[in-house]
Amino acid sequence: MNPKNLPLGINTLSMLRENNCVYVDKTEIAHRLIRIPGRFFLSRPRRFGKSLFIDTLKEIFEGNQKLFEGLYIHDQWDWSRKFPVIKIDFAGGVLKNRQELDVRILDILQENAEHLGVSYESTDIPGKLGTLIRKAMAKYGERAVVLVDEYDKPILDNIENPSIAAEMREGLKNLYSVLKQQDANIQFIFMTGVTKFSKVSLFSGLNQLTDITISRDFSTICGYTQEDLEQTFAQHLQGVDWDKLRLWYNGYSWRGDSVYNPYDILLFIREGMEYGNYWFETGNPTFLIKLFQTNRYFLPNLEHLEVTEEILKSFDIERINPVTLLFQSGYLTIESTFTAMERYMFRLKIPNQEVKVALGDQLVNAYTDFVEDKLGIQRPLYEYLFQGNVNGFLDTVRRLFASIPWRNFTNNHLADFEGYYASVLYAFLSSLNARIIPEDITNYGQADITAILGDHIYVMEIKVVDGENVKENLALKQIRECNYAQKYRGEPGKTVHEVGLIFSRSKRNLIQADWE
Repeated sequence: MNPKNLPLGINTLSMLRENNCVYVDKTEIAHRLIRIPGRFFLSRPRRFGKSLFIDTLKEIFEGNQKLFEGLYIHDQWDWSRKFPVIKIDFAGGVLKNRQELDVRILDILQENAEHLGVSYESTDIPGKLGTLIRKAMAKYGERAVVLVDEYDKPILDNIENPSIAAEMREGLKNLYSVLKQQDANIQFIFMTGVTKFSKVSLFSGLNQLTDITISRDFSTICGYTQEDLEQTFAQHLQGVDWDKLRLWYNGYSWRGDSVYNPYDILLFIREGMEYGNYWFETGNPTFLIKLFQTNRYFLPNLEHLEVTEEILKSFDIERINPVTLLFQSGYLTIESTFTAMERYMFRLKIPNQEVKVALGDQLVNAYTDFVEDKLGIQRPLYEYLFQGNVNGFLDTVRRLFASIPWRNFTNNHLADFEGYYASVLYAFLSSLNARIIPEDITNYGQADITAILGDHIYVMEIKVVDGENVKENLALKQIRECNYAQKYRGEPGKTVHEVGLIFSRSKRNLIQADWE
């Protein structure tokens, strides 16, 4: 039997089911959400299946039973009840100002009125949505269902222009505030987006909305589980190296079972099971990286982040936390949870090899202004580290910093902050898929970066000085006195190297390096 078609680029259930496409059944999760009236919000990264899940809910509520033959919900739902569904979708196009947003909202409301066969005469946006909800309920004899896809896209599209982004936020607030007012006329609300903006009214005015983003019960609402791949995609993935596939594309976790990004898996299959940065290449984290540079963020900290739930859940346009945006955008995920200071805490990690290597490349580009010359540094860096050739590694580090076009940094003083040199090394090591343990904590203190590649472990301490001459290598001295490398000694088959690096702010390069 031939394998089913791949649902690449298909976000509507009817198109998928009518064209013999693979479908991972999410209707059991859908049924748990919708069996009683509710109001929910879900944040997931782009291309994770949010739009398809929204469309699945729409088809269920509209009573299109035939589409669900053979799926979990088919025998669990009362198909005689047909609810009026109002769908608000901002996924298409880029809106550049408040006027364009208001026009788009009016068009969306008109499309919904035509679809439901109702009319209204209100002149303002809140009035039109309120009237639409009331008239839909009156016509269908059931409360309205409101589904909002990519609620935050008008804000995110303008995030680099805070004043426009704030205008968009107010425009959306004008729309979403109606939902609380119309609560008695609404059966169900489901909203999706990438981020959770704390001042949008659906989280302040509409306080009955339940955020299921990091709920264990709904952790696999989007994405493919290991079981999904082994069962639903069995024919497509015959002969795959499961360990390698997990390393590349699994690892996204919202406190439950980890999942694969659907877009990665579909492209991986289509391209003959060839590994590539399929998801990462559909978006560009330029704005995030600019935030890191502006805030002079110590990049190695990305490998050891512990945050509160407040950091994960929301941020303001006027004060964006780059870690929050990294998590909500899919570049960080939850590794584990714990309690500290009587607070529930989250330990974060980069989800998988695709994100780690591709993000490392982007950071290298931004922090060094290398693009074409990058490979000329990465290749020898990898070879020397893998072979245990410390002198070759140090020569390459000197060449790396000597090659940076420093004139490009004259306006932002990025290279003047002490963490810059460690951040550049971290970016390169990450792009090589080295195992990195930055700020490696031992009983005696912590090393700046510990990198493991092949059979070699490199424990590195970095010092930055103002002049060009130093009497002794204080970085190596600190490694020895604090015994940073002790925890790695005796690991079978591993060679440990202690490396002290001294950089000069004036020369902007490595001026002394010693190792043993």
